[in-house]
Amino acid sequence: MVKNNNPLTHVIQYIVLSILAIISMFPLIYIILASFRSNQELFTYALPFTIKTLIPQHWTLDNFIQIFVNMNFGRSILNTILVIAVLLPISLILSALGGFVFAFFNFTGKAFLFAICMISFMIPTDAIAVPLYNEISKMGLINTYWALILPDAASGLAMFLFTQFFKDIPKSLLEAARIDGASWLQVFRRIVLPLSVPVAITAGLMIFTNEWNNFFWPLLAARNENVRTIQVALAYFEDENQVFFSYIFAGSAISAIVPAIIFLSLQKYFVQGIASSGLKG
Repeated sequence: MVKNNNPLTHVIQYIVLSILAIISMFPLIYIILASFRSNQELFTYALPFTIKTLIPQHWTLDNFIQIFVNMNFGRSILNTILVIAVLLPISLILSALGGFVFAFFNFTGKAFLFAICMISFMIPTDAIAVPLYNEISKMGLINTYWALILPDAASGLAMFLFTQFFKDIPKSLLEAARIDGASWLQVFRRIVLPLSVPVAITAGLMIFTNEWNNFFWPLLAARNENVRTIQVALAYFEDENQVFFSYIFAGSAISAIVPAIIFLSLQKYFVQGIASSGLKG
């Protein structure tokens, strides 16, 4: 394939890519800018669309102050972080163990169980919400942290990623360890896990993002303010008379920026994990 070294072509490519990047980033940019304007100003300059619709005319931090002081948004953030802090290691350990079994062991029904694993992350939560709610309710866990942790404790997608990654590890390496007297658990802990850092970070990012952005299930199972998560809290930024859209924008800005920062800081490992888990195009 012949490279095109024409400077004009490169300039055009950069311009086109820059325009596409701005278009894709526009909703996030609008949310961040809107979070610095009052609720009244949002509607004052909404239509027709001008530069005043985008750029705040009177910058204010009041929205951020109000959501933390009056809307208890800080508690919702802490609730979400607590749920993720407990869920993430549990889910990664279970998924890694499942992937280890699927990659290195042969047993009756393996193909069927692996198919169930793959189907599990293709079915939306909405489809199983009613029976899941009934089970969690019978266990007396509604409006508790465990109602948010247990249903996602095993991730089918993460298990699939670990399985595909482990298949590339030479079996001779594991057999050598077994000959030296290592148990399967020691092989998993001392050989397999240290090699799986990229895919673990990839799976961890997916689990984190899914839980951070989860709305429907927490809305059903954990509406109490004491356990309310960040996405559900955004739905309560209202009173009897109005919806505080400026508060929603402020909360949404925080909600969007946190995972973006984490993802950007770990993107190198994310790409490595995807490339080594059989999902590369």
